[in-house]
Amino acid sequence: MKDSYDLGNQTCLAKVLGIHQVTVRQPKGGGKEIRHDLMVMENLSFGRKITRQYDLKGALHARFTTTSANGADDVLLDQNFVNDMNKSPLYVSKTSKQNLQRAVYNDTSFLTSINVMDYSLLVGVDDENHELVCGIIDYLRQYTWDKQLETWVKSSLVVPKNVQPTVISPIDYKTRFRKFMKTHFLCVPDQWCDQGDS
Repeated sequence: MKDSYDLGNQTCLAKVLGIHQVTVRQPKGGGKEIRHDLMVMENLSFGRKITRQYDLKGALHARFTTTSANGADDVLLDQNFVNDMNKSPLYVSKTSKQNLQRAVYNDTSFLTSINVMDYSLLVGVDDENHELVCGIIDYLRQYTWDKQLETWVKSSLVVPKNVQPTVISPIDYKTRFRKFMKTHFLCVPDQWCDQGDS
């Protein structure tokens, strides 16, 4: 990761600001201590007016959520994103899409090399600034034996035929993730975009 940073390679991994352990002690009676591990990550939407937000894993099966009356605070999923792009597409410049694809390629290669899967691309729509805010989050889950078992159970018993479960091996996850991001982010020629927009 340091090499990518030093070389100026594209990345969209949300920054980890710190990992802490919080201990809660019972004030009286000598009760047990409860320990919680806490990871603090960059807030991608800080200082922005996000009107829609999507958590994208590259899978469509069981990746739809209904919106609440408020709507703005909902985090939508992959199928919501696909449906919204069919009704009211969000376009990015060709250069912006190339930068996103390069960052996704770099990040997924790195995450696969350390056996990580189940990460998401968090996408926020900032209508005020006419921007999409993107970052890969939840990238700490390694593909351990329990996740391998979950993959086997879901693919054998739960998920319809010819559909992959959400949890799959890091290599398959990387392939599916890249394909989804390449397919569903629509671009227009750079000259159609304002100089300041991306």
